[in-house]
Amino acid sequence: MTAFLGMGLLGSNFVRAMIARGESVQVWNRTARKAAALAEQGAKVLNAVAEAVAGAKYVHLTLKDDAAVDEVLALAEPGLQPGAIIIDHTTTSAEGAAERTGKWREKGFYYQHAPVFMGPQNALEGTGYMLVSGDQELIAQLEPRLAAMTGKVLNFGPQPGKAAGMKLIGNSFLVTFTAGLADTLSLARALDIPKEDVAGLLGEWNPATMVQARIARMTSGDYSKPSWELAMARKDTGLFIETAFKGNTPLIAIPAIAAQMDKWIEKGHGASDWTIIGKDAVFPEEN
Repeated sequence: MTAFLGMGLLGSNFVRAMIARGESVQVWNRTARKAAALAEQGAKVLNAVAEAVAGAKYVHLTLKDDAAVDEVLALAEPGLQPGAIIIDHTTTSAEGAAERTGKWREKGFYYQHAPVFMGPQNALEGTGYMLVSGDQELIAQLEPRLAAMTGKVLNFGPQPGKAAGMKLIGNSFLVTFTAGLADTLSLARALDIPKEDVAGLLGEWNPATMVQARIARMTSGDYSKPSWELAMARKDTGLFIETAFKGNTPLIAIPAIAAQMDKWIEKGHGASDWTIIGKDAVFPEEN
């Protein structure tokens, strides 16, 4: 028997996929109508958390945050069977995930944090990425189950909470990437260039292929042989800002980047590779 707590877009599709694989699933959601929609597909809907987890070997969660996870698990505890395995897919803090790992082991249960890079369709199809770290014996036991839920399980080793940290790092990249795309599209609008042309350019000249090389350059500590001098990058950044201002289009990230560039130029690094703007993050002890 499986219990699933949290019937948002991700959780509900995880449940649909489990039922399709022949699992018996008991579900609960704070807003009852979201869980009720799964009854027609074979899920057993319970109104109380403790009832939903009763008899379940595996208890999955997809909730909002640390506070929600702690609150729901506290409500679930009276109904948990001895040795139940809690599998939490919620994006939480690394500290919270590590603390829960130890806390629930002391209570006689297992807590495995397994955040995902997946959308609702991925959950339904069993594609995408699931992240784990911590007790390697437990992970080995759970891996066939987790692999059925996702395209790939990424194991980051024995440190509890590391998977949570890696999830936050990935989401950070998505947020900054999206802000960069927003600025790019704002600049295109100011230049009266159709967004379809922007998509076409990025499809032909795909900057995503540069990520690994850019990380290697930024983390090398050697900015002395520039492929793009910081002063020249700052000149272009000024053109972005000027053009967007004239076109009355907003910029989200570029002004902050320009300020960081100015800081390093003032330190005498105008002729350095422009990736030096990330040195504070990579080598904070040197600054």
